Amino acid sequence: MLLLIVIKNQEKKYNFFPTLLTQSWNKLISVIDTPLWLEIFFVIIILLRIPSFFEPYYYGDEMIYLTLGEGIRQGIPLYSGLHDNKPPLLYLTAALAGNVFVFKVLLAAFNLVAIYLFWKLTKILFQKNDKLSTVSTIIFGIFSTLPLLEGNIANAENFMVVPVLLAIIYAFTRKDSLKNMFLIGVLFSIASLFKIVAAFDILGLIAFWLIFTKKGNFILFIKKIFFLSLGFVIPISLTFVWYYFRGALSEYVIAAYLQNFGYLSSWKRSAVEVPFLVKNAPLLIRFGIMLFGFFVLWLLRNKLSRQFIFVTAWLLATLFAVTLSERPYPHYFLQSLAPISILFGMLFTFKNVEQSLTVIPLTLAFFVPFYFKFWYYQTVPYYERFIKFATRQITRDEYFNMFSPQLNNNYEIADFLTKSAKKTDKVFVWSNDSSAIYSLSRRLPPTKYVADYHFRDFSTEDMTIAELEQTMPKFVVVTPNSYPFPKLDAFLNGNYYIISEIGSSQIWLYLQK
Repeated sequence: MLLLIVIKNQEKKYNFFPTLLTQSWNKLISVIDTPLWLEIFFVIIILLRIPSFFEPYYYGDEMIYLTLGEGIRQGIPLYSGLHDNKPPLLYLTAALAGNVFVFKVLLAAFNLVAIYLFWKLTKILFQKNDKLSTVSTIIFGIFSTLPLLEGNIANAENFMVVPVLLAIIYAFTRKDSLKNMFLIGVLFSIASLFKIVAAFDILGLIAFWLIFTKKGNFILFIKKIFFLSLGFVIPISLTFVWYYFRGALSEYVIAAYLQNFGYLSSWKRSAVEVPFLVKNAPLLIRFGIMLFGFFVLWLLRNKLSRQFIFVTAWLLATLFAVTLSERPYPHYFLQSLAPISILFGMLFTFKNVEQSLTVIPLTLAFFVPFYFKFWYYQTVPYYERFIKFATRQITRDEYFNMFSPQLNNNYEIADFLTKSAKKTDKVFVWSNDSSAIYSLSRRLPPTKYVADYHFRDFSTEDMTIAELEQTMPKFVVVTPNSYPFPKLDAFLNGNYYIISEIGSSQIWLYLQK
């Protein structure tokens, strides 16, 4: 933004811009102009992200995204040709990136945009409180960047926040026209095409609207929700049409939507049949807590500010989304980071009763990771090991070994496959790190599953062997950290021979008969 200010000053000095261009430029400046502190903060965020640009191919989910992205680049259809359980935008982003470095650069760009949009949102909600805007933005920026909550990892939560923030900004800056409701729905739909849980952010906004809807305006409220829903449904429906004509509609619906019910604690498989209400009790209780929170906010609508009510309703909705699966992955908590950051800003800057009341939703927010025993990643060691690597105190191999003991072997295996197999050759990797080897070598499997847990969850040994017998991949890689697969051993001994051993990993070559 400093550059924009310099150019603007030069414009005044030399008057070399035509009038129309000057007006357009000034309008652009007014839209994207930022204070000096925020520009400095952007620099700090970029500096904090530098180590992520040097991360190796190690993080399982990122490797799956990049493998499916490579499949897209090679013309293999998602879901029917390669499987994972998220909507397509994350894989398309990975395809655009092509490698882990560019993926991290795109992540950094999205993060900077998210921080800017978050700052704009706080300015819109709290127009006369610059201090709150500053404090909240710094909290949001730091915790969406640090490894503590996996801010350095290209997960869907880090991407979907941008359209979510855009939708909320649009909701608070545009008239309540049906056209605008439709556009807000479209933005939420785009966020949900990164990960479907983004749809729950809508509940916070709808609850806020409902709380302040008067009896005489209820029909208008219903119309708003209808057009919001229409805007949300249409983009997702268009993806259904796309995959229908690609011959992969059923696989898409099952993988990206229906299989996600497996993430709900209430839908977990059980060997013992239990009543529906008993099985679903934890989920229903959390849903009831969210609704009760909305009801309390409705009761207090004339005593609390609209800002407090909206941010608390937003937090309640996102916390429900965060706890859907009861899984302890820290990046899930990123979905609640925006309302939490605003509540901290209110806590540190307000001097009224709402300053004390923020303790209630913040306590609930911190209860969630404590109760569900969320993991976290150490931040200081993350930067310490990068500094040692950057200053050549440790070698690249030593640096990689700090991420995973098997990582250097994965690189050697991928290098072998890159040199020995054509891009069109199919390679089967049986390993806990299979997706890392696929993404590193840019070689794809003969089945649609790219991670070992895909096989365990959605296939059987017999099905896997049948697919291998049908395709007979050129190479098969078996690493020591793989799950036991006796039938694979018999298949290899009858059709392949070991051509190379890297560490304790075996690379088998198809013995053509």
